[in-house]
Amino acid sequence: MRVHVVSDVHGRADALARAGDGADALICLGDLILFVDYDDHAQGIFPALFGADNAAEFIALRTAKRFDEARAMSARLWATLDGDPGEHIERNVRAQYAALFAAMPVPAYLTYGNVDLPRLWADYLRPGHQVLDGQVAEIGGLRFGFVGGGLKTRYRTPHEISDEEYAAKVEAVGEVDVLCCHIPPAVPELLYDVVARRFERGSEATLEAIRRTQPRYALFGHVHNPLRPRARIGRTECVNVGHFRGKGVPYVLEW
Repeated sequence: MRVHVVSDVHGRADALARAGDGADALICLGDLILFVDYDDHAQGIFPALFGADNAAEFIALRTAKRFDEARAMSARLWATLDGDPGEHIERNVRAQYAALFAAMPVPAYLTYGNVDLPRLWADYLRPGHQVLDGQVAEIGGLRFGFVGGGLKTRYRTPHEISDEEYAAKVEAVGEVDVLCCHIPPAVPELLYDVVARRFERGSEATLEAIRRTQPRYALFGHVHNPLRPRARIGRTECVNVGHFRGKGVPYVLEW
């Protein structure tokens, strides 16, 4: 059995269309949408609305952790548009989702990332796409558990949930062979992004579940440039499957 796993697609419909080649199934761990690209300031929803120069300034403020200034700048820009800012965002998100779900191979098992808008997914899913969150699927004789979304942070991305809600989903999954999450377990070396020079949030509930149930694998994304892409916790191999937008290549799991 061969499964390809991707995370942090962030608009890469071209590579996503090839991500299932040679695999029996694809797993996608979320973050389909590209709001702003820290490497290419002309890509994403923000520069599409406000231009690459404004995107570069916005990114610089956030990188410098000047979040209040970044939010104030963003508010000024949104005020220049006609209509509700949410309508502009949703129109652009829908355009990205239309392209991404059309490119998504089948069969595919998906869960949400912290920048996704779950309420819109049902409009674009095709036969053979199965969304799981706090749920389990059997793939090739193994039990795969899925936990989507991110935890609350100062970045205020769209699909951040409380620690309690996240922990409840981890508990609902229970014992599995492969635990699939968008965010990593709370292990510092798995959370530090060496390019952004910051720690992302990981899940204590996931870490505790790994220690208690010892799945074969714990797969995740979220941290684009991790200090360490993998670590072992007991018998569990914890693997960051990679920043798919940057690499365009899926992680391969075979058994």
